[in-house]
Amino acid sequence: MAFKILVVDDELTLRNTVKAYLEQEGYAVHTAADGRSALHIFRDFQPDLVVLDIMLPEIDGLELLRQLRQTSDVYIIMLTAKADEADKVIGLGLGADDYVTKPFSPRELVARIKASLRRLGGSSTKKELVSAHLRLDEEARLAWKETQPLDLTPIEFDLLQTLMRHHGRALSREQLIEQVWGNDYYGDDRVVDVHIGRLRKKVEVDAAKPVFIVTAWGAGYRFEDEMI
Repeated sequence: MAFKILVVDDELTLRNTVKAYLEQEGYAVHTAADGRSALHIFRDFQPDLVVLDIMLPEIDGLELLRQLRQTSDVYIIMLTAKADEADKVIGLGLGADDYVTKPFSPRELVARIKASLRRLGGSSTKKELVSAHLRLDEEARLAWKETQPLDLTPIEFDLLQTLMRHHGRALSREQLIEQVWGNDYYGDDRVVDVHIGRLRKKVEVDAAKPVFIVTAWGAGYRFEDEMI
């Protein structure tokens, strides 16, 4: 079954161009020109990935992102203007998985989408990762803290999985980007810090004093919880 993608942007030419490129790759694509329409289409279409512009009529992109994250962990790629650094940070903080800066090549966006969906659909060599306090089912892509299920986005799951697989070893931003976002990622490496911050809020007792995902100053991040 083809992956389903929702493209949300108020620029007709951009929507149609991206839709055409994605359909050539065999994806099922729906589009929306405003936030309100996108919300209705999302509920009916249940896409695997959303391409979401920040500047939208009706419901703006950041508010739509916030609403989607209340009920879904769907992979979300934001489209942002080059100068809107604050929007990137806010969007990532609200739960976007990645961003692409306008103007962009449709081929670049398609490559980013293909890489993201490969990771979501890929199989794992090891089925479960277990530490003293956390457990990851790599095949089902589910996670628990003690007995409590964790509501992780795809990127948060991949980050935690990568850190647990390299227990005790400091991984740099560049290494985490390569492992989680892939070699074709061209964005800012600070995206790692934002997602680590969100992940800590879900797995740590006190995100301000992390004991599982610790900062290795000058080196990156390290998973410290004892593996079983």
